[in-house]
Amino acid sequence: MACTQTNGNIPPDWNAPLVTVSDLSVQIQRNTIIRDVHFELYPGTITGLIGPNGCGKTTLLRTICGYLPYQGSILLKNQRLADWSRRRLACEIASVRQAPSLSFDFTVKEVVFLGLLPRKAWLEGVSDQDHISLKTVLEQVGLSDFSERSLQSLSGGERQRAYLAQAILQNSELLLLDEPTTHLDVCHQHQFLNLIKKLTHKGKAVLAVFHDLGLATRFSDQLLVLHDGRLVAEGNPESVLTEELLSDVFGMHAKIAQYEHGQWEIIYERPVSR
Repeated sequence: MACTQTNGNIPPDWNAPLVTVSDLSVQIQRNTIIRDVHFELYPGTITGLIGPNGCGKTTLLRTICGYLPYQGSILLKNQRLADWSRRRLACEIASVRQAPSLSFDFTVKEVVFLGLLPRKAWLEGVSDQDHISLKTVLEQVGLSDFSERSLQSLSGGERQRAYLAQAILQNSELLLLDEPTTHLDVCHQHQFLNLIKKLTHKGKAVLAVFHDLGLATRFSDQLLVLHDGRLVAEGNPESVLTEELLSDVFGMHAKIAQYEHGQWEIIYERPVSR
């Protein structure tokens, strides 16, 4: 997949893929969840991963994180994923899951500081600069006054923003997001994704699972569509998300309305009769 960045001043290393996935298949308890998947992720882009429930989206993210065994090839910076140590991999990849939970209650500050662990020596403390960085990321996610709050006292959307702050503080080059806007209201969904967009302007590569196809098309530079564990479409949103695909993959008759300034929306009509 070619990089779809439109900025004419792309740094040379942004033209090389950060992640290359080839012939990827994943089995869990003898069930094949991912089948023969190929794609690339480039710095400076958001790649939206969409598909119906149970198609393998979360499994794909967990595999790229190094959590699941697989067949095929995953290269990170042109090096096999299996050759990376867990610590080095944590420096390169940060993730935000749908509804992460902790066994113990922590303050927001403590949760966000967990993002520093991959880059800290054993028993190394938190520095003054770390506290400055904490203040910056909490401001970015709209949690400036929440530093000492218990995580359990937060709403689902506030917790999700705390975990995003943790991922930002981790300062990894690849950010994996598993339906990160699920618990956010409309305003915070757009604030969240605009912040992610700003991170790509600094060279981050983002792979994000979207449930909302409208958000996926608005914020993604390219889309990957999974169906029954196979990659059935990829490319820019305008070319990928067609009425035929909505029918074949998502089981919905729908119309795509085009507006000025490149804006468009999906108008769902009725389920496809099977």
